[in-house]
Amino acid sequence: MDTFEILRNNLLSPLVLAFLLGVVARLVKSDVEFPEPAYKFISLYLLLAIGINGGTELAGTSFAEFFAPALVAIALAIGTPAWCFFLLRRLGRFDASNAAGIAAHYGSVSSVTLIAALALMETLNQPVEGFVPSLAALMEWGIVVALLIGRLALREPDIPLHSVVRDTLTGRSVVLLLGGLTIGFLIGEENYSRIEPVFGDLFRGVLTLFLLEMGMVAARQLRDFAKVGGFMVAFGIVMPILHGLLGVTLGSWAGLSLGGSFVLGALAASASYIDAPAAVRSTLPRANPSIYLTSSLGITLPFNLLLGLPLYYEYARWLHSTFEKSGGRRQNSAAYLLPHLGSATSTRRFVTAVPMG
Repeated sequence: MDTFEILRNNLLSPLVLAFLLGVVARLVKSDVEFPEPAYKFISLYLLLAIGINGGTELAGTSFAEFFAPALVAIALAIGTPAWCFFLLRRLGRFDASNAAGIAAHYGSVSSVTLIAALALMETLNQPVEGFVPSLAALMEWGIVVALLIGRLALREPDIPLHSVVRDTLTGRSVVLLLGGLTIGFLIGEENYSRIEPVFGDLFRGVLTLFLLEMGMVAARQLRDFAKVGGFMVAFGIVMPILHGLLGVTLGSWAGLSLGGSFVLGALAASASYIDAPAAVRSTLPRANPSIYLTSSLGITLPFNLLLGLPLYYEYARWLHSTFEKSGGRRQNSAAYLLPHLGSATSTRRFVTAVPMG
């Protein structure tokens, strides 16, 4: 499959089309709107479903298979926000509060980008390891790292570190992903079949509705482009590319499959816009929300959904092809996911099938 075909498949997927419809609906000032309770229910459902499906696969994964990818995820959670903070201070000339606030968003992950990456792998029939959702939970620690750096730079110890850690670990994304992983791990494939009609068969339809809402939310940020300036527009595009390529490279080195390393790259390239804003507001109140929200939600999310994911996948294909020719890639025997959402094994469907953030 050539690059154009991959790009076409991504742009014509139901998820991306729903996202674009949401953008158009907002731009034409349509009265299409999700009630707040419905939006919250959808996001909670999706996170829990991802966790449960991932947990059923994790139950069949050995510690040896999981260890190296987990180390890579932790390294990205530490290195990415630190690198972003340094660049924002040196090149962007941001004060410590804003630099740390932006770094917290780019050091964390977007569950929407994760889901879209999994959806692209389903479309391309590309298997992905079942423990990928647990890597996303590990990478949420990037928020803590960025806020710690900001506190140290500001030398304001009024907000204890343990409160930042607590707020991050009790955020809904982490609680539902880890909780779902635990549930799926404990019940296994056999017991999962009892809840599969809810957490498997309905998943894609509910996800399409969620992306419609995300398109409308992203469109609201378009009017703030002038506020973020040219540097942040470039930052919101260039940094995801660099992080995505780095994530794919490290994932391949850790023994992940082509699909697994691509999804890890997509996670590294993503930027949070739900968990991170809450943590930044409470820890760094002087950070400007119009900067970090517009950058993460108005620039990086649309870029990743439309162009970034095909780019990271093409790089992953090239990298794995190069490794295979040279015989240099360490093989990982982790259980791979089946390519069709709706098959008898849940997580397997997700990863090749396929808030938040």
